[in-house]
Parts: sequence; C-alpha cells; structure tokens
Amino acid sequence: MAKTVVCFCLSGAFVVAFVVVRGQVVSDNTGASVELPIILSKDGPILPLIDYCLTVRRSLAWRLKFVRAVKLFLEYLEVNAVEGEEDWRLFRNFANALSLGTADTLTGIDPGGLYWKRMRPEDSNYIITLLSDFFEWLGRGENPRALKFNPQYAGNQYDQKIDQQAYLYRRNSAFLGHTWSGMPSRPGRVVRRERESKVPMAEPPAFPEDRIEELLFKGFKVAGSYNWRDMAITCLLLGGGLRVSEPFHLYVSDVQPQWDDPAVAFVAIHHPSDGFAPNDWRGSNGKRGTRSEYLAAEFGLRPRHIIGGKQHSGWKNPALDDRWFMQVHWFPKEKYGTLFLDIWKRYLEQLVRIERSHPFAWVNLSRGDPGGIYTISSYCKHLQRAVERIGLEYGKRYGTTAHGPRHAFGRRARQGGVGEVILQHAMHHCSPESQKVYTQPELSEVTSALERAAQKISTNLAPLCPWSDLTEVV
Repeated sequence: MAKTVVCFCLSGAFVVAFVVVRGQVVSDNTGASVELPIILSKDGPILPLIDYCLTVRRSLAWRLKFVRAVKLFLEYLEVNAVEGEEDWRLFRNFANALSLGTADTLTGIDPGGLYWKRMRPEDSNYIITLLSDFFEWLGRGENPRALKFNPQYAGNQYDQKIDQQAYLYRRNSAFLGHTWSGMPSRPGRVVRRERESKVPMAEPPAFPEDRIEELLFKGFKVAGSYNWRDMAITCLLLGGGLRVSEPFHLYVSDVQPQWDDPAVAFVAIHHPSDGFAPNDWRGSNGKRGTRSEYLAAEFGLRPRHIIGGKQHSGWKNPALDDRWFMQVHWFPKEKYGTLFLDIWKRYLEQLVRIERSHPFAWVNLSRGDPGGIYTISSYCKHLQRAVERIGLEYGKRYGTTAHGPRHAFGRRARQGGVGEVILQHAMHHCSPESQKVYTQPELSEVTSALERAAQKISTNLAPLCPWSDLTEVV
C-alpha cells in the first residue's frame, strides 16, 4: 500500500470534511517518490486515488483536475446521498448539479450548503468523463460497487449511432488511428455527456500584429532600461509560437547560433525529463544522462513539469522534431530569429554577473532573490504591465495574455500561406486538428472574403424583383 507524506495544503476553501493537499508519495522501498495531489478526509488520505494516479501515469496538471473532480463528488455525496438510493441515480443527480448549479434559481437558497454555480457543458462533461473512467478502474479491482455509479449499457439504436460516430471521430484524429477497430470498443454509459453547442471562435484571441514592436521596445522598457529577459521570452512566444510553459524548461546551453546562418538563433526545447543533459554530461553509469538525472545529481532538483508550486511549468507532450527535443521554427525567420539572438546576447551579459544554483535560462533579476528560478506567474505579471504600458487592455479576450502570442503566430502563418501540414509541424501539434483553433479567420476577414466573392459572381446574378413591381394580394 502506498505511503504518503503530506508537505503542505493547496490554497483555497473547502467544504465539509475534504481538502486537497500536495504530498510526496513513496510506494515501495526504493526511496523514489512522486509528488501527487491528495484528498484528506477526517479518516486520513483517500488511498484509492493515490493508487489510480500512480497507475494512469498522467501529468501533474491532469492529476490535480482529477482529484478536484473526486473532491466535488465526495462533497456532493456528503450532503445529498439518500439511504437506499441507487448508485447510478446518485451520480446522475451529481451530473445534473454540475450542469444546473445547486441553488434555487429564484430564491438563491441551497439547503445542502454547496452553492455551486452552473458549469459550462465542456467543464461538467470533463468531470463526468474523469469520474467514469475512475469508477471503471476501481470496479475492476477491490470495489465492484464503483461500476454501478455510471454503468455501461448498450443503449438504443440512436445512442449506439452517437457512440459509433464519436469513436470514429477519435479514431480518424488519432495517431495510428488506422489500426483501430471500425466499431466502438465498449458501449455507452447511463449518465451521458451533455451536448455542447458548436460555436466556432470567430475572432481568435491573438495579440494584435501591429502592436508587437511597440510591446517589445516600449512595453518592456522601464526607467530607460530594457527588460531583456522578458523581451526574449515574449519573442519566443510571438516569433516561435511556443506555449508559455515551454520556454521555462530552457537551459542556457539550449540556445546557439544556427550553423548555416549565425545571425539567427537555434533554440531547442528539450523534454524536461527525458531530454539529453547539456554539455554531453555523463551519469554514474558512464552513459550520456537525461535532464532528470542531471538536475538531481548536479543541483538536487526535479524537472519542473513534475513538481507543484510556483516553479511548476507544464509540458503538453508536443510533437518533437528530433530525439527528445523540438526546434523553435521562427516565422518569419529574418525578423524574429535574428531579433531573439540579439536580445539573448544582451540578456547573457546580465546573467554572467549573477550567481545561480540551477541550469535554467531565466532567472530572477531582483535584489530579493537574484539568480533564483524565474516563474511563469512572475513573467505574466511583467507581461501585463508591459501591455498596459502601451495602452492595451490585458485579458484573454484581447489576445494580450501569455497565450495570445501563440495565436498571433498561427494567424500570421496562415495569412502567409503556410499549409496545414507545415503549420502542424511548426506549432508542434500531434494532431492536425489541434492547429485549427489557432488559424480561425477574424470576423472582418470572413466579411471581406464574402464581399470579394460576391463581386466575382455579381454579373451572373439576375436582379431581384423591385418592391414597386410587387402586386399586393388581398
């Protein structure tokens, strides 16, 4: 049985007898540990959740979402479970509570005291899926009752068609999907997902292209001095299309001039754990080591994607260009590849004067913690100030948060005529479907395209009957 050592609690209020904490889990006598989110009840940690997280081997971010979903279900059962009620009805009522909220819409009163707000369909569906998969796993082991919460059933003819179409869509979108069976591998469930409205995003939240230069050279200039560190990170997002978490795995040694064009930067984002250690570092076995081994042996650190707290930096398992790393593909190369290298050199002039006990490229420059590991939250605060400094509003809807630059990269590439296959490679997406959200046309583009098309066919269209020629019918 897994043993747990609780380090500290995550911030946030909790209802009744459950709270999420972060702990180091040791499951055998090897001394190796895994950082996991854990639910504590009045009787101690809920151990099946720990076993499940250790078994499915997903990211720390996924585990936290899963544990919070279980916490919601436990909180619901604590105040709404009825003795003798069938298990599937309890789960159905829980699903409805997610979709409808728990307070009366007229009085605002919730006798159970949960006061949940109504969730969006995509959020409630995700929770239902997480819990259904967990119940299925739990039911195959020591708790067969768990299968009764959301059991599988064949369904009627309509349900079977829906399940088959959903399966075929997943198969067609998946890597090696052609090897899958042509029929769904399992029947549907009693408590089904709520149908989601298909509303394509008309105007993706991309950073405005005409304000990029102003952001870099005015937004990040404070008291006459440039913030080279944040300028370089922003350049990676705008010109390389990276996710905001990816630059925070960068080591200093991961940036070099390109061998065929020394004026352009070659930037490699290595897998945080499995990527090769820098400078041909060798482990205790004499073989070239991984970054996980290098961090532990040289600095006593863990990769940032498997730790919690402020230093955490996610990793969405992007498609890699080479063995354990992806190359930043600048677009356009002459603009952003050269600009980044120039900014990088100026940042290195600051970095060489600062002592640090880690290999990460980005460090704190403040007097309070010079040389400390720079965090995503700190960068986002500086980005917000830079955005507001040039007179823009900061927010996702404006494309001015840290993800807006990636949308700007995708839109710029589409407008430049880059095909879907090349764009998928440039943005390091595993599925060709993933880049479509980054290349949605703006509303103004749709209107202009339709107007141009109308002009092309206007000569072939007969005029509509004028109102004056209409005969009134009595």
